[in-house]
Amino acid sequence: MCPNRTQGKVNEDMEKDRSEYQAFTKPAEVHKAVNTLRGLVAGINSDASVGEKELNELINWCELQAPLRDRHPFSELLPIVEAACADGVVTADEAKDILWLCNNFADNSSYYDVVTSSIQFLSGMIHGIMADGELSDSEITTLYAWIKANDFLTGTYPFDEINSLLSVILEDKKITDDERKQLMAFFSNIIDFSASANLSEEDFVQLREKYSVSGICAVCPEIVFKGKTFCFTGESYRAKRSEMAEAVRTLGGIAKSSVNRKTDYLVVGNAGNPCWAYACYGRKIEEAVQLRKEGAPVVIVNETDFWDALDDANAGIEG
Repeated sequence: MCPNRTQGKVNEDMEKDRSEYQAFTKPAEVHKAVNTLRGLVAGINSDASVGEKELNELINWCELQAPLRDRHPFSELLPIVEAACADGVVTADEAKDILWLCNNFADNSSYYDVVTSSIQFLSGMIHGIMADGELSDSEITTLYAWIKANDFLTGTYPFDEINSLLSVILEDKKITDDERKQLMAFFSNIIDFSASANLSEEDFVQLREKYSVSGICAVCPEIVFKGKTFCFTGESYRAKRSEMAEAVRTLGGIAKSSVNRKTDYLVVGNAGNPCWAYACYGRKIEEAVQLRKEGAPVVIVNETDFWDALDDANAGIEG
């Protein structure tokens, strides 16, 4: 076979593969890619400078979507993102242009509900913040401001976990090196490393081992008793587990001994250990965390919040 015909066959096969990729790319994947880009740009621009590694993440996003270049909205998005990256500097105006285009697409043809879209944005933002392998004070405070402005996400993973960690870390208005590393260790669980140009999961193995976080209790959770299912773990500083279960039943709730997808609250005993500040461990907690990652609405709560809610309910005070 002559060279020209060989090259022609290769091009034909590549075009066929591209067409098949476009045909089988579901709307869910398109919208997730756009929501991720929104968060990625917001995260990258959360501090004063955009470095080479952060630019590489944007370029990598473009390369991942390249087979969809002729498909809306990538036919509009890719040229804008590529042009912004071309000179090695993404200006504030260029970032606003990208976000405007993404938001316009999301508003006009949203595939996901607002919660799912916002969690995808949050994941992209974490990716952007971590793009250079560092975590600055301004990036942390920008993320916390976004968390506080989007409290309708309370009860979802990883919103509750991030909110809890940041609330404790920023309480004294100082960020220690250990606290910074703990955040990086947790954020590494959220990043999709297969879609990253700079970051590798292997880079975070030692960090995760040293700053392991199994479960994190929600900050000031809204706890409702009637018709809700509770499970208890750990040692309480105030009562036996059977007494806590009876208190729930008295208020119209349900107490179970194991965690499953129908569990609304896992109450973590706090005998001398303010676990919500950092991490809490145990089989039930691991099960609850996994269920949260899978989308189940189970909320991990510290028993101090449980008792406060119980006292309010018994006093007739609405949560």
